Amino acid sequence: MSKKIAIIGSGFAGLSAATFAASEGHEVHLYEKNSTIGGRARQFEAEGFVFDMGPSWYWMPDVFERYFSKFGHKVSDLYQLIKLDPSFRIYYGKDEFINVPNNSVDLKKLFESIEIGSGEKLTAFLKEAEYKYNVGIKDLVHKPGLSIFEFANSAMIKGVIKLQVFTSFSKHVRKFFKHPKLIALMEFPVLFLGAMPKDTPALYSLMNYAGLELGTWYPQGGFASVIKAMNKVATENGVHIHTEATVEKLVTDNGKITHLKTLEKSIEVDAVIASADYHHIEQEVLEEKDRTYTEDYWNSRTLAPSSLIFYLGVNKKLPSLEHHNLFFHSDFNKHAEEIYKSPSWPNDPLFYVCCPSKTDPSVAPEGHENVFILIPIAPELEDTQNIRDEFFDKTIKRLESLTGETIREHIIYKKDYCVKDFKKDYNSYKGNAYGLANTLRQTAILKPKLKSNKVKNLYYAGHLTVPGPGVPPSIISGEVAVKELLKK
Repeated sequence: MSKKIAIIGSGFAGLSAATFAASEGHEVHLYEKNSTIGGRARQFEAEGFVFDMGPSWYWMPDVFERYFSKFGHKVSDLYQLIKLDPSFRIYYGKDEFINVPNNSVDLKKLFESIEIGSGEKLTAFLKEAEYKYNVGIKDLVHKPGLSIFEFANSAMIKGVIKLQVFTSFSKHVRKFFKHPKLIALMEFPVLFLGAMPKDTPALYSLMNYAGLELGTWYPQGGFASVIKAMNKVATENGVHIHTEATVEKLVTDNGKITHLKTLEKSIEVDAVIASADYHHIEQEVLEEKDRTYTEDYWNSRTLAPSSLIFYLGVNKKLPSLEHHNLFFHSDFNKHAEEIYKSPSWPNDPLFYVCCPSKTDPSVAPEGHENVFILIPIAPELEDTQNIRDEFFDKTIKRLESLTGETIREHIIYKKDYCVKDFKKDYNSYKGNAYGLANTLRQTAILKPKLKSNKVKNLYYAGHLTVPGPGVPPSIISGEVAVKELLKK
């Protein structure tokens, strides 16, 4: 029997959930508070530049391919995917950088040139990481995390030692590599997983396999191309999308949602999947009697970072930049401590620069560059325009010094985005950008539950529940939530 299912939020998890539910013959309505869909993957245009607002690293292409294949499409039918070469550049100091190749032969040569013997060690490291990737992305992340017994017959039990769930990522990397440049290269993905490398399970070396072996890709037109493709398959399957439709309240009766209320009307529903911010849904949209978690519980969670972002339009080319650029000129551990251990504005932050106009001429006027600068910071920091301006000045000076480029005087467009904006646009808990940290105590069944314990027909998807933060996990999250809902 067809049911009326409401999806709250139109990011990757929401669009995924909506499409899977509609493809099963249900009447699906997706509600988005903003004027455009996409969540953090929204896009905006200004002065001839087109900016992706959030995600910029396209890893795990097999996850995207699998998703679209479920609805009779191939990625190549929907958008053009380009494998970047080099995959990314890392700056270690002034004019001191390495380009990370997009193939294993040249990558091995690069490692060997930095540390004798590390080429063969890289092969061994990535072989282990491949196993973790195959088990993690093809098995574990598809489990709803509702019971420990889900893992009783899985590779988690059979290969728990091989998966290195209880081993420190930092120690694992240092078993293979000694040179600080290689350690920084291998540890950088962890900065966005939400914990220091020493507190992150070595299981997440699967991220190294994703980035170094499967490659770094770019969807021509930016991540909005992926959202457009997901929108296409959603509407093909009958999803009704409502923008500027803020869900104010979820009304329950006898432990079940009966209606959701927007500013304009009350709508009868049979079930809800909330892919909007989990904390916001629980603490603001549900009544207290319907909440699974208390405010104290949420305060005890370890969050992944927030970000200070600058979107810049530059009226000249910048030959010293590649598409992706990591600036590891200062102490990685010090910056990580200022995010996770003693939350504060960093004294000498590492930062990331994306320059998509290197690959895609459609995102900037001819002869110009589209530049996205991101500084990872702790969530819930004081966010004022003076602080943003101070860090912009500091970062541009450092960027010019490290690259030898004159940039500031060529900036013709500038927009900043930080904690307050994440809260305003996404109701983001404490202004986080990436969800919950992937620590051992917040993995699988220890994350906030995908299914409400108090409301029978309420489910969650997105980066604050299983499987966790990132674009591919969010896409999977929507699918897993629908599967659990339809079981009932």
